[in-house]
Amino acid sequence: MEFLTDLWLFMKERKKFWLAPIIIVLLLLGILIVFGGGSAVAPFIYTLF
Repeated sequence: MEFLTDLWLFMKERKKFWLAPIIIVLLLLGILIVFGGGSAVAPFIYTLF
């Protein structure tokens, strides 16, 4: 959680709020790949990429 706090403080101090949507999308894609890799949904996820 310290990493997320540091990242938020960096974006707040440097006015880099445009990074937030990029980070959120990357995190969601990572979660989708990790949780979908071992399930029955995996063939459908791999067709997206």
